[in-house]
Amino acid sequence: MATEQQLEAVGRTLLDAAQPLPARFRALFTLRNLGGRAAVDWIGRAFGDGSALLKHELAYCLGQMRDAAAVPVLVRVLQDAGQEPMVRHEAGEALGAIGDPSVLDILKRYSEDPVVEVAETCQLAVRRLEWLQENEQEPCASPYLSVDPAPPAEETDVAKLRETLLDESLPLFDRYRAMFALRNLGSRAAVLALADGLRSGGALFRHEIGYVLGQMQDEACVPQLTAVLRSRSESPMVRHECAEALGSIARPSCLETLRAFARDEERVVRESCEVALDMYEYENSAQFQYADALCKLQA
Repeated sequence: MATEQQLEAVGRTLLDAAQPLPARFRALFTLRNLGGRAAVDWIGRAFGDGSALLKHELAYCLGQMRDAAAVPVLVRVLQDAGQEPMVRHEAGEALGAIGDPSVLDILKRYSEDPVVEVAETCQLAVRRLEWLQENEQEPCASPYLSVDPAPPAEETDVAKLRETLLDESLPLFDRYRAMFALRNLGSRAAVLALADGLRSGGALFRHEIGYVLGQMQDEACVPQLTAVLRSRSESPMVRHECAEALGSIARPSCLETLRAFARDEERVVRESCEVALDMYEYENSAQFQYADALCKLQA
């Protein structure tokens, strides 16, 4: 177990805006892996930062930790109209991931938020909580060890799942279920079906497609991710996720684009490229998972 002093040192790195962003990300993921109330408190203290990207990742990590101690801070972030939409969206998704039914009323209220990405996220979180109540069980474990905003569909036919994924007349929850089923199949055909989703739906949906393609780390989708990152007309929320996916895939075909857009005029895009370049270096080192080395504090 990490000592209180070690945990405090990691927490202070997270809060230190003078530190390079990749170092702060590594501190964040170390806190996530350590877990516990103190780690939740340190992460919660960082929501006053000026980086929307960092705050988005704070909320994501709190959701993945599934610690009910994080609910109050996530609710405050969701309710704060002064926070960036991508941060509020991630707070709503994190509340759904934690799975505490006490937040259902709050999530239903923000399912009608004027910011469409926040509203859609809260609608998905409500459906996830309702699904958990209806099924009285957790979804099957993700092969990527992530807590997802929707359980995977039971269908295993790639063509049928692709059809559902791209059908904009269907509820978003059903399309997400197809998305995670395709991800779990993991085949090249599934990767290409998911990549087609980068041209479908709203920004929230396309951003989630970028996220799952990053999880899969298959070079087959690099051209599609690159095209989205290069598109100035695309939502920064989507471009940022595609940048991080390229960093996670970490093939030479990703490197030129990430370097070029590390100077993008959109802060969240250039910061994502900065972090993605750090991920690229890490994935191509002797280590196997981003930020794992810092988990030695657990020993």
